Amino acid sequence: MYSVATNYEYLVVGTDNLAEWYTGYFTKYGDGGSDILPLIDLTKTEVKELATYLGVVDNVINKVPSADLWEGQTDEAEMGTSYEMIDAFLDGKEIPQKDRRLIENMHQKTEHKRNIPTQYKFKKN
Repeated sequence: MYSVATNYEYLVVGTDNLAEWYTGYFTKYGDGGSDILPLIDLTKTEVKELATYLGVVDNVINKVPSADLWEGQTDEAEMGTSYEMIDAFLDGKEIPQKDRRLIENMHQKTEHKRNIPTQYKFKKN
């Protein structure tokens, strides 16, 4: 994407939403690599609502979320919780403790994905 973007003086637009960003459910320097993230403050539910408003076709809106890493893989099965639970958590609603722990654990373990790499400055003599 960056090769094409550079050749045309474009920006790479990311599709990560708040649920994916918070849980770190994206590939660092993969689908998480972009110049702008216009959906980053929207929950998965809000992205679907926006898509409906914009007239995106139903089979895209209602497609089971999957990174398509292997046959039959789904985001929710891999994470162990649903986007509905993640969205509720992010909205400050009560959710089962099991889901809360999973979401908080994912957030903690993926903190490095939401930060730019540490830069070291070496003193020059």
